[in-house]
Amino acid sequence: MFVMALGAAAQAPTSSIPQLPISTNDQVRPLLPSQLQDFDAYVESARKAFDVPGIAVAIVKDGNVVLARGFGQRELGKPDRVDAHTLFAIASNTKAFTAASLQQLAEAGKLKMDDRVIDHLPWFRMSDPYVTHEMRIRDLLAHRSGLSLGAGDLLYWPPTSYTTKEVVQRLAHVPIANGFRSGYAYDNILFAVATLVIEQASGQSYADYVRDHIFKPVGMDESLIDKTYITPGMDVATGHAKADFKDLQPVAPMAWLNDPGAGGIYSSVHDMARWMNVQLAGGALPAKGADGKPQRLFSGKSQQQMWSMLTPIAIRQPSIPELAPLTPHFYGYGEAWFLSDYRGQRLVWHTGGWPGMVSRVTLVPEQRLGVVVLTNAESGAAFNAVTYRVLDAYLNRDHKTDWVSVYAKAVKKSQADADDSFARHEAARDKRSKPSLPLANYAGTYRDPWYGDIIVSQENGKLRMRFSKTAQLVGTMTPWQHDTFVVRWDDRTLNADAFVSYALDPDGAVREVRMEPISPLTDFSFDFQDLRLKPVNH
Repeated sequence: MFVMALGAAAQAPTSSIPQLPISTNDQVRPLLPSQLQDFDAYVESARKAFDVPGIAVAIVKDGNVVLARGFGQRELGKPDRVDAHTLFAIASNTKAFTAASLQQLAEAGKLKMDDRVIDHLPWFRMSDPYVTHEMRIRDLLAHRSGLSLGAGDLLYWPPTSYTTKEVVQRLAHVPIANGFRSGYAYDNILFAVATLVIEQASGQSYADYVRDHIFKPVGMDESLIDKTYITPGMDVATGHAKADFKDLQPVAPMAWLNDPGAGGIYSSVHDMARWMNVQLAGGALPAKGADGKPQRLFSGKSQQQMWSMLTPIAIRQPSIPELAPLTPHFYGYGEAWFLSDYRGQRLVWHTGGWPGMVSRVTLVPEQRLGVVVLTNAESGAAFNAVTYRVLDAYLNRDHKTDWVSVYAKAVKKSQADADDSFARHEAARDKRSKPSLPLANYAGTYRDPWYGDIIVSQENGKLRMRFSKTAQLVGTMTPWQHDTFVVRWDDRTLNADAFVSYALDPDGAVREVRMEPISPLTDFSFDFQDLRLKPVNH
């Protein structure tokens, strides 16, 4: 995952960032701008509008923690409340820790950011020899490899039994969809490569490195590398998802053991406030060393590299007119940070998505302002509505937008678009058609070059699909039309049902199987469309 801080930063004492007292409701009113005097009620309206059991928020300004507190429940139907110390999965907000780790190692002379990956992992392979040879460490952080959106995510999402090295080895078979460094497509799998580079260069496990060289010097004493470090009785939020996109219910916690550098960390807004203040201080730690000199987590030069745009991102029209004020003038990705602007100010930010939890960290460097929003439901609308209310309080004080209402309208449109998409599938469906073959002929073991084996079996007159390395991906296949089926996963919180289409050869034997998600609302990490399944021993 993360980072290794060497040199002065490694020896920095664990000292608190200057922080206002967190006592009643974990907040201090006097420093809140006037727009945030009704912040409690506003966050509660977001929780209600987007069906989020619990939200935690921290705001930092000019080195102080202005607010750090929780709202709502750790778990639906249970009395434990979210507070500033409640741990949430921060998911892809982990990536910034991975980037900082690599920069620390570069400062220590253990690597160079422009080293070839094969200089550190000689066995590393992409599916294209040129990309293999030219892939640099910096490229691992920039989403410009030529892989498609979310490529390879099924190797670890939902959790699989592959190791991190096995995941990276299978990258050799993940197809390249675009030109190398030609455009932006978000991925997680290259952060697994970055994880191994950190381990190779540091001689420590990713978990130990991040704990020793980031968490300790920053004072993030509550943060954990992944779910396996959680013990009974800890102040931890439970994730929630809407089964079949309708009924909110708790989901099982996930440990991303085979790609920790992409999204494994659990943290609280108390700790994330400290992380934001170090970022906003250009890498400077709050405590001085024994010699009285400032201590640093990383240099200003390293931060400049992390916050410099490497990959431009196309700016799209907003889904509804009310979101137009959020449309940036520039948009891109640096080293594990998104870069854009809002109301004339540069934003450095990232989001995180996890089964049952989503989050956002936003920095406004020139204002020394940061806000983190952690939630225990899958609603990006909630964290955006809260984030932009805070940003407006500092950047747009003469105007108060109800972003909850705006995002509620956007969510409604997104859901309507998804309904329309399914209606089009229904309209194109030939309901009188039947499968060409007896059900038993569709059963068998099918192999994809990068994922591995998927088993289709006939049980009690029905077809059942099982992903061999993914315990949660088990479901029942029912005929849709012709030689296409729909697989409905037993775990209804996945919201990832898919079409399964068989291609037959001239003799009526299965030649290939392809899959694709049914709903446009399905998380992109269910990259079924990249599978190329061939029958084994047929």
